[in-house]
Amino acid sequence: MSDPIVVGADGSVPSERAVAWAADEAARYGRDLRIVHAIEKWPFDIPLTAAPGEIGSLSRAGGEVLADAERVAHARRPEVPVSAELASGRTVQVLAEWSRESFELVVGHRGLGGFTGLLLGSVGLGVVRNTASPVVLVRGEPEAERAEIAVGVGLGDDSATLEYAFRAAATRNARLRVVHAWPFPEALDEPGAGSDLRRIEERARWRVIEAHAPMRERFPDVDVVEDIVQDNPAAALVTASRDVALVIAGTRPRTGLTAPRSHAVTHALIHHAHCPVAVVPHTNGA
Repeated sequence: MSDPIVVGADGSVPSERAVAWAADEAARYGRDLRIVHAIEKWPFDIPLTAAPGEIGSLSRAGGEVLADAERVAHARRPEVPVSAELASGRTVQVLAEWSRESFELVVGHRGLGGFTGLLLGSVGLGVVRNTASPVVLVRGEPEAERAEIAVGVGLGDDSATLEYAFRAAATRNARLRVVHAWPFPEALDEPGAGSDLRRIEERARWRVIEAHAPMRERFPDVDVVEDIVQDNPAAALVTASRDVALVIAGTRPRTGLTAPRSHAVTHALIHHAHCPVAVVPHTNGA
């Protein structure tokens, strides 16, 4: 339990929500919370010489952001140990560095710059692709905790994603919805094809059940339901995100046949999910 929950802060309202969510997460897992604010001295890779006093001003402003974030965390979860760090460097690199010693990274979905503001574009996808730990993007409107979370799986190796999902469900005492989506095959779009579709769906269901069987043995108290749907995987998870507390997806290295699909799902969730999104690296060993 030594690896902390790390949250990026920039002083925006979405950032405050991310800090509060991260404090809850730290309490669930019995982990420390570390709040990080990044100072980028020269945005857009233009190595300008800092004006006199600029670095000191940036540091003071960063310190105020961290102090405000600490107050949010303490007010939300006074029992959670909290520390604050002022980092300097490019956001993706700083996050990748912190991810090596974190249980998970938490960020808001938009902000004033730094961690959260960049997660709406290509840099955000770069963060997801380069971090060593799961990344949680806090999206959606604040509301009562829902008693279900969802995880998207394919028919490949999703063991890291499933392990994270089962652990998340266990800590929340929530039901886990395992979503597997497959597009409607055009070749079966004809009269009498219904029986073939049912056979395809049944085979997929049993393969999904087989995939998460080891996790059910490790987490026997987690209530699991399989949701096998004919849909685009990204659209299916965005739809599922309307009714759950957390939606989880895995991401893979850019090589391989499944990589483009996993990145398309990640991109859709980052931009369109209705609840917090957890993206789990394929090599995660949590």
